[in-house]
Amino acid sequence: MCPARELRDREAQNRLHRFEMLPGTERDRRPRGDPLRAVKEYSRPAAGKDSTNPTELRPPAVLLKTVRYLIDEITAPSHQHPWTEVYSFVFDRLRSVKQDMIIQRVSGSDCVAILERTVRFLIYASYRLCGEPLRLYDPRINDTHLQEYLSWLLDCYATGSEAHPNQEEFQALALLYNLGSARATQHIMELPERLRSTPAITLALSINQAFLERNPVRLLRLARRLNFLQTCALHRHLAACRRDLLLVYSHGFSSRNCRFPLERLSQLLSLDTLLTAQLCQTYGVEVNQDNQVVFSKAAFSEPEQGKLHCNLYHSIVSEKQKDLTVQNIIHGCA
Repeated sequence: MCPARELRDREAQNRLHRFEMLPGTERDRRPRGDPLRAVKEYSRPAAGKDSTNPTELRPPAVLLKTVRYLIDEITAPSHQHPWTEVYSFVFDRLRSVKQDMIIQRVSGSDCVAILERTVRFLIYASYRLCGEPLRLYDPRINDTHLQEYLSWLLDCYATGSEAHPNQEEFQALALLYNLGSARATQHIMELPERLRSTPAITLALSINQAFLERNPVRLLRLARRLNFLQTCALHRHLAACRRDLLLVYSHGFSSRNCRFPLERLSQLLSLDTLLTAQLCQTYGVEVNQDNQVVFSKAAFSEPEQGKLHCNLYHSIVSEKQKDLTVQNIIHGCA
């Protein structure tokens, strides 16, 4: 998984990650690398550097084996290490895999298998690490790479001649992740009818329509039918969706004598009553002592930057994970 020369160089420069060190040498002044655990790191193209050296490139079968190793041996036992560290290591090594794929112009089933696992990993990470400090996780960088991998994967589906059993899953994930995007919507509408009418894509289209119509009640109701990874893809839109719901209700039920049950609002928002009351307070919506919401269009206000912590309102996602392991999620065994 790592060229011998790179492993020697990184040993000499003391640049081994602790996931790559030979057990028992971690506390040495210069830890040794484990050839069975070391993974080629990403390096930027530089002048004079031969990136096409065959001895430095991993063939497609080895690249797929590398991705499987990263999932099975690094992300799966993640309880042993902070997930931000796991993400940083796997993200870098996946970039290196991508680099080798591009140089060799890898295509076919191995390419699709690698891209599918990479997309699942990045979608899961976007949910798992939401709210982490920027120095540990940058959602914009994750999004940029995820969009590139998705585009590449969808292009493989469109140009390949072989059947792709997971195409329905990823076409739906692409739309859920890019809700409201004219480009993503047009792409789905240009798919063959037999694919466009499959359950996952039909549901994704309905959710996209609710998003475009600014109908947050319908969107959140439909979101309950999504599986875990689909909800991970959707989750970045949930904060705006809930904000729209509170804004619409603040206008529609704005009356001095009107009271709205907090429990009913919590059901609409797919939150428990405590978090619903907290969210209402964030947007200036009053909740009285009788657990009734007093909507007022004059009182509704946008929260200050950094005051709304998205990861506090993830219950609609987390409750779907149940007993699913990270390994099963990324391999698509969920």
